[in-house]
Amino acid sequence: MHCCPLVFTFLFGYPFLQSSTILHVCFRAKEFKTRLGTLLHKPDLAYKIGNLSRSTKQRYSLEEVLGWKESFDHLLKSKNGVAAFHGFLKTEFSEENLEFWLACEEYKKTRSKAKLAAKANRIFEEFVQNEAPREVNLDHETREATRRNLTTITSACFEEAQMKTYTLMKKDSYTRFLKSAYYRELVEQATSHRTGKPAHT
Repeated sequence: MHCCPLVFTFLFGYPFLQSSTILHVCFRAKEFKTRLGTLLHKPDLAYKIGNLSRSTKQRYSLEEVLGWKESFDHLLKSKNGVAAFHGFLKTEFSEENLEFWLACEEYKKTRSKAKLAAKANRIFEEFVQNEAPREVNLDHETREATRRNLTTITSACFEEAQMKTYTLMKKDSYTRFLKSAYYRELVEQATSHRTGKPAHT
């Protein structure tokens, strides 16, 4: 088990700590390291997700907001739907999954072989490799298969990894999004905008 020197020194001075406590501290240390790397890292990939830098929710039409419940694919085809879903994922600190999926979509549109290779390496370093700044949740086999794909760059290099991330978001994050107070507030805001009545807070 790998642990940072600071944590190791701390633990070594306290031999009475139980193994479960040691594991928890090491896990939190790694998580902190990953989050710190994310904050310090400035990605150069162009994610077209709308006004994601704004902290406040945008005002959408009621038809549009309710339409996102039809299917996950329907939401992903909506620029505003993607922006709203990204806002929700940020509250759960899991926005890297959507950003990886979008980066793969943009990657597949690249026609220049030189640009394709450069983008492939950036995406892998940004999201896929171990301890990447915004590492997505992939099993070891998929991660290694993706690594091997980079030896021969094609537009399908990230196909398996992208599908794994898509499935995870569809079964997990998307379901929570629709059941969340975040989504209910979007519906209330859209309803109040249509009727002219203030939304409940």
